[in-house]
Amino acid sequence: MTVFCGIDWAEDHHDIALVDQHGTLLAKRRIGDDAAGFATLLQLLAEAGDSADAPIPVAIETSHGLLVASLRATGRPVFPINPMSVSRYRDRHSVARRKSDAGDALVLANILRTDLAAHRALPADSELVQAIAVLARAQQDAVWARTDAHNKLRSLLREFYPAILQAFASKRGGLLRPEARALLAAAPTPRAAARLTMAQLRALLRRAGLQRGIDAEAARLQQVLRGDYLHHPSLVEEAFGQQTLALLRQLDTAYANAEQLAAATAERFAQHPDAAIITSMPGLAELTGARILAEIGDDRARFADARGLKAYAGSAPVTRASGKSTAVLHRRVKNQRLASVGYVWAFAALTASPGARAHYDRRKAAGDRHVAAQRNLFNRLLGCLHHCLHTGQTYNEATAFPTPSNTTQARAA
Repeated sequence: MTVFCGIDWAEDHHDIALVDQHGTLLAKRRIGDDAAGFATLLQLLAEAGDSADAPIPVAIETSHGLLVASLRATGRPVFPINPMSVSRYRDRHSVARRKSDAGDALVLANILRTDLAAHRALPADSELVQAIAVLARAQQDAVWARTDAHNKLRSLLREFYPAILQAFASKRGGLLRPEARALLAAAPTPRAAARLTMAQLRALLRRAGLQRGIDAEAARLQQVLRGDYLHHPSLVEEAFGQQTLALLRQLDTAYANAEQLAAATAERFAQHPDAAIITSMPGLAELTGARILAEIGDDRARFADARGLKAYAGSAPVTRASGKSTAVLHRRVKNQRLASVGYVWAFAALTASPGARAHYDRRKAAGDRHVAAQRNLFNRLLGCLHHCLHTGQTYNEATAFPTPSNTTQARAA
């Protein structure tokens, strides 16, 4: 007898439903979100015929959390079902538009019973790659938080402190530079900055880590900070200064978090056997490579071919045809994190690979805009990565982007 399990997940409890191949309800139970509840779930599955050779598949509306991790650790297939899909399936069984936890668990079980082939189980990724995924996603979130904090601080400084923006406008990193943040912490208002002496500026630059050209940089900063600018009234400017210090603390924290997580991500990524293959790709380094690995995993059976990986990343176009009209569009439903790092990867590959640059230029000459040409290059690089991972070989420029001369030599050999 084939059995299917559906779990309606909640914060403090979970509803379980087991059905057979005919849709007959075999068992239902509400369990707690703890070890005892998980033991009860395993007992229910065992009573329904669950075994190591034929584990009962489980459908649940989330792909994260302790319950999902524990289910994956048992080796059984776990199918995360989008809540929107569950809502559509619910309408097949009732038109009353009423919702209950027990009813949703039954709907999830029936989804597997009727449409198992249309859904994908969570990949059998290794423990190491799951740890890399946690770190890489956290680091990416920290970078986004750092960018958000930087933009808020810069927007505030434009309101009352143009001198500090002008002082670091030509410097790479701008306000993210250690000397810029040290200067803001010591002088959060333009009047305080104008009172800084050469000795104080030199001391600030040394504390920020500058080792050469300190005198020249201090003189330049003093000249800029003492320039002629418009000012708010003193009390208003002091209030802006207090707000600046608050935003600066947020920026410092976000910056430290991003750096610490980047180091931890790179350390774990270097331990993975796929790291050498991934970093051999042009434009991929430790951090971007870790983000790629975090999203595609190391389960080779996850993507049967390169087309599946490209569709998952959103780099492959999608064709919409209806009647006599046909439109080729870019995908909007995709792994947003993988697509985000894909643009960074493609942009870096332009200078790291002559073949990638030539491919991008051909797409531009064919009429693609920058983003479309970059997406097309990302699509090509993903196909190369899929091939390298499945064959266990590192990237080869002549194979990935063959030139007429390389093709002739290959045929002659």
